[in-house]
Amino acid sequence: MISILKKEFSAFLNSLIAYIVISVFLTGMGLLMWVFPDTAVLVYGFADMDTLFSFAPYVFMFLIPAITMRSFAEEKKSGTLELLFTKPLSDWQIILGKFLACWLLVFIALLPTLLYYYSIVQLGNPPGNIDAAAVAGSYFGLVLLAAVFTAIGLLASSLTVNQIVAFISGVFLCFLFYHAFDAASSLNVWSSYALFIKQLGLLYHFDSAARGLIDSRDLLYFLSLTGIMLLLTKTVLGSRQW
Repeated sequence: MISILKKEFSAFLNSLIAYIVISVFLTGMGLLMWVFPDTAVLVYGFADMDTLFSFAPYVFMFLIPAITMRSFAEEKKSGTLELLFTKPLSDWQIILGKFLACWLLVFIALLPTLLYYYSIVQLGNPPGNIDAAAVAGSYFGLVLLAAVFTAIGLLASSLTVNQIVAFISGVFLCFLFYHAFDAASSLNVWSSYALFIKQLGLLYHFDSAARGLIDSRDLLYFLSLTGIMLLLTKTVLGSRQW
């Protein structure tokens, strides 16, 4: 697994993917937090990072599938995946190695945003006037959300040999699990089941973590959904029907 992790992460660093992903994410978040008047911290005058945590999941919906789309699809198309399976590695080692490499890249993209937090802390009146627990919970939620999106992206990549199809499928599935359940729960047809349907979606659990209270149920949800997506990926690859 470690060898796959190193190989995949080195491949990211030796291509433009890592630098484009990090640049696009930081540029987009920077513009939203500091430049665009409708969302800029300096305009609305509150010492918080709600802008980052509100928009980052939607940016992740596109960036993470862009990272994962080549993981299996490209290797299937080129025939290198079959060679990879001939090596003394289990399916789980291959999947987890690729998963951790993609997740690590997203985590690295998040790290520079701590400068935004430091800036807001210093700009507060008085300095330090910010809900640190909510910020920590939101970062924790973003890291877990990135894990789920990465697992979804790998599943999408395992289903096809076309990177573009893998990207589009990944974006659709990420949106479906993040927002669709919340939207569906607002329909006046579910009666007492509305809350249950809402709890099936990622948005409900991410909002819960963003309040600064790390609930074991939210953690279990993120980990379970990530595990299910990786298990489905293993099932697809285990069939060897490409």
